[in-house]
Amino acid sequence: MKRIIAFSFIVFNCVFMQAQTYKEWVHKADSCYTAKNYKLSVSYYEKAFKIEKKDNRDLYNAGCSASMARQHKKAFKWLNLSIDNGYENMAHIKIDNDLKPLHSEKEWNKTIDKLQKKLDVIGANYDKVLEKQLAEIYTEDQEIRGEFMNVYRAAKPDKKKIDSIGKIMERKDSINLIKVMKILDERGWLGKNVVGTQGNQTLFLVIQHADLEYQQKYLPMMREAVKNGNANPGNLAYLEDRVALREGKKQIYGSQSSKNKKTGKICIAPMIDPDNVDKRRAEVGLGTMADYAVKLNIDWNLEEYKKELAETEKLENTKP
Repeated sequence: MKRIIAFSFIVFNCVFMQAQTYKEWVHKADSCYTAKNYKLSVSYYEKAFKIEKKDNRDLYNAGCSASMARQHKKAFKWLNLSIDNGYENMAHIKIDNDLKPLHSEKEWNKTIDKLQKKLDVIGANYDKVLEKQLAEIYTEDQEIRGEFMNVYRAAKPDKKKIDSIGKIMERKDSINLIKVMKILDERGWLGKNVVGTQGNQTLFLVIQHADLEYQQKYLPMMREAVKNGNANPGNLAYLEDRVALREGKKQIYGSQSSKNKKTGKICIAPMIDPDNVDKRRAEVGLGTMADYAVKLNIDWNLEEYKKELAETEKLENTKP
């Protein structure tokens, strides 16, 4: 599934509700995918695509659901449409566990070749050495997180395995950080015109997964890169929120979730001015909080959130 893993510990349910819009059908499809009801997920994607077929991420995710449902013909159809509509992440498509059932099919190599030819045209003027290095870093970053989440989301999570994979992930993150810091210190925050969309995304992911001191160091650089068109404003929003929370402040864009200490449920971590969060999110290209909450399987109610936030702040202020 095309979900860049940046760790937000979430539990999903397959939600059944009367859907009428494209987004609602996609939300239902995503919920059913995570509940491992792949056939139903495929059927909901089909309903969505009868309305429109524009988002390469949704087409890619639909391909993943179809692959897991062993509906290979549909999977290849949607993956190819995803490529036609802008999908470019070669490193991810190759390591995505959802697509492994397709690897033995002849059509798999044709799909990969199609994507590669597209990337060769787009990346004719890229820095090929750095593009390759960042693709390898991306694979290291995402593969281990995929393993971790597979264990974490198991019906009975194995704590020893979680701890073991967590330590491996920390080592890989440290190595990746050294490589990315060298690139950033020597070349700055390189845009997709130099290292491609995937390479540019990798720079963000490695810093997003780093310790606070490194996030603080490179946050100003990423801010400048966004101004110059060399970084994604939505990615910057995620980094801004993570740094703010780690510094003991409130987040700005509502991108980070946390566990409610009282209820034990996953919720949106404290943010400033909740009334205007959708306006701030729109400014950086992010969807509404209501749409985002659906992906996290969180019931979003602005007034309830403000009430809970006030209660949390009250408890914090009364601590000795």
